[in-house]
Amino acid sequence: MTTEIDAAMDAYFGPDDEPPPYDWEEASTAPQQPREPVPRTWGAQDLRSVLDGTYKPPQPTVGNRDDGAGLFYPGRMNSIASESEAGKTWFALIACLQEINKGNHVLYLDFEDDAGGVVGRLLALGGVPADVLERFHYVRPENKPSDVDLVDLAAVLEYSPTLAIVDGVTEGMSLYGLEIKDNTDIASFGRQLLRPIMNSGAAVVTLDHVVKSSENRGRYSIGGVHKLNGLNGVMYVMENRRPFGVGVVGKSTIRIAKDRPAQLRKNGLPHSSGMHWYADLVIKSETAEFAEAHLYAPVQRDEQERQEDEEQKRLGALKRKVLDALVKAKAPLTGKGIEDRVTGKAADVRRAVAELIDSGQIETCPGPRNATHHSLPTASKATPEEQAA
Repeated sequence: MTTEIDAAMDAYFGPDDEPPPYDWEEASTAPQQPREPVPRTWGAQDLRSVLDGTYKPPQPTVGNRDDGAGLFYPGRMNSIASESEAGKTWFALIACLQEINKGNHVLYLDFEDDAGGVVGRLLALGGVPADVLERFHYVRPENKPSDVDLVDLAAVLEYSPTLAIVDGVTEGMSLYGLEIKDNTDIASFGRQLLRPIMNSGAAVVTLDHVVKSSENRGRYSIGGVHKLNGLNGVMYVMENRRPFGVGVVGKSTIRIAKDRPAQLRKNGLPHSSGMHWYADLVIKSETAEFAEAHLYAPVQRDEQERQEDEEQKRLGALKRKVLDALVKAKAPLTGKGIEDRVTGKAADVRRAVAELIDSGQIETCPGPRNATHHSLPTASKATPEEQAA
């Protein structure tokens, strides 16, 4: 009589086939693949450290402002959001270089740029090539990760990076076939890519865009609100004040949109937007190969206004000197010719010239060997005071 077990075996192997013999000796000697333990998170947690006062809240120990105040929380999800060209990448790379200089490893997961652009900026900020080669791990994904790709990423995490930048969340989600406006897809992207990196102990920092309309922007980056609600670290929003570029001084204000552990706002200042003003990013770009970067602590508004008034007065004086040099010159001057005649920092002189060009007080035309010639719009010998007015 056929038993239920026999019937099941027949259904699987066929009634006329014999199941293959099981080699118990081979099975006992075969190397066993170690299994990663699944975290058990559904049991009640031990609350004694919280109740007895020994619990320490997370601290922002990754990256820092010029005064030493921290920027990002390790082992947590952090974010920087802004319009294009507000300095998100500069902000992130300053923190990267700080961690590299401490002897720590950094992961840079880039969905937008390329190695030349990112590493070029890192070197312009003063990165030492040998240190960058050893401790800066640049990844440029071109496809949704396969099992082999995940093994490669896990190999980078073996270095225990303290900081992991994810540049281009929108592009990254599209690579996964996910929709940025769908909160479920946002959560899925976090589970598949961001949280495994975060669980390695790194401060994960996503670089994201804000919506175009400043009136409807609020504290949110582009896409579903889960981008903000799902963060358990800090989210910064950046607002550009002066454009960034070679030969100019760019500036953006950095505000706190969310601070889940609540350890950062005490180092900032309240703002009318409801977001605390935390820092000013200032990039003084002398050349394409060198840039001086600062993350200044906020100052009281009246003090800031005083500093800006003094800067405008200094810039106005430089403009008058530039116009005076052009009045006295017997022929149009190149940029180098102006800098030779005007006392001051080269970057400040170039900024004065740029503003005079923008306002129509200086005309430019191409010269020999790709030079740019500068001259006054008319042949009149108006005084520099009249020109600068």
